[in-house]
Amino acid sequence: MTLRSSMARAAGACLAMVCAVHATAAESSESTAYPTRPIRMVVPFAPGGASDFIGRILQPKLVEALGQQVVVENRSGASGNVGVEVAAQATPDGYTWLLGNVGTMAINPSIFPKFPIRANRDFVPVTLVVDVPGALGVYGALPVSNMADFIAYVKERPNKLNYGSSGLGSAQALAFEFFMSKAGIRMTAVPYKGGAGAATIATLAGEVAATMVTTASLVPHAKTGKIKVLAVVAKKRIPALPDTPTMIELGYPELNLGSWQGMYLPRGVPRSIVDRLFKVITQIVHDPWVAERYEKVSAQAVTSESPAEFGRFMQEQNQFWAQAIKTSGLKPQD
Repeated sequence: MTLRSSMARAAGACLAMVCAVHATAAESSESTAYPTRPIRMVVPFAPGGASDFIGRILQPKLVEALGQQVVVENRSGASGNVGVEVAAQATPDGYTWLLGNVGTMAINPSIFPKFPIRANRDFVPVTLVVDVPGALGVYGALPVSNMADFIAYVKERPNKLNYGSSGLGSAQALAFEFFMSKAGIRMTAVPYKGGAGAATIATLAGEVAATMVTTASLVPHAKTGKIKVLAVVAKKRIPALPDTPTMIELGYPELNLGSWQGMYLPRGVPRSIVDRLFKVITQIVHDPWVAERYEKVSAQAVTSESPAEFGRFMQEQNQFWAQAIKTSGLKPQD
């Protein structure tokens, strides 16, 4: 090797090092200043739904904490996949977030295996932000008073009773199927256009024997006795139903969360931004102002211990729902 070529190589190495140092410094500077412009929070469902509601509860506190506007952008369609794809393809600079939920991030990957976006590959999980507990409610005139009674009643009538849901691919229906497989009972699924509305009304009328929907949908009817709530799907009992046990207490530890939601960023966002948002968002979720609004809809403030812990939770959820879908017999869709 000649002296000239050696000097050229050394100069090139130095230039590369300088460029790398400048790039790292630029990234560090940008991350430290973050955010310097408005942020969009993609909600993959239409306005008025549970995800939109939670997003708009968090929004003002996020604006206050970050000093920038946080705009809720509803991008609904294809069971939430439209909004998921929009967020995944955004520039990974921390200015596009995704408010994902159990359906879009844990169930859809097994139902839509050909969908090009993969939750665990294309997003950086930040933290859980809420759990909207589900509940198993039965027709008020059913001669049962607790879960043991209900299981015995159904076992005496295999495949003769129906349960209502918002569709077999919904989290509540899949959870109900999982519960039946563990309890050793069989009921026939009857899909309705909405669990909180139509399926609840069908249970009130006795068209179906039971349903599993959000607690907020059942609590008003539980107080009148028109629906009996036998269990809640949550980590702990809820204030609105203090005497109703959780599925965990009844021996179904897998059913420990209802319709959870969490915040995600496109893969490639600088770690400093992820860490900053984790700290800000977890503080906001546990803010008394937010907690008060959560409680009005029986939602529970739930956050992750760290982004890494949220990532592990995601892996577990994907595996759980994949098995639940297999148990239900639901066929993957194109």
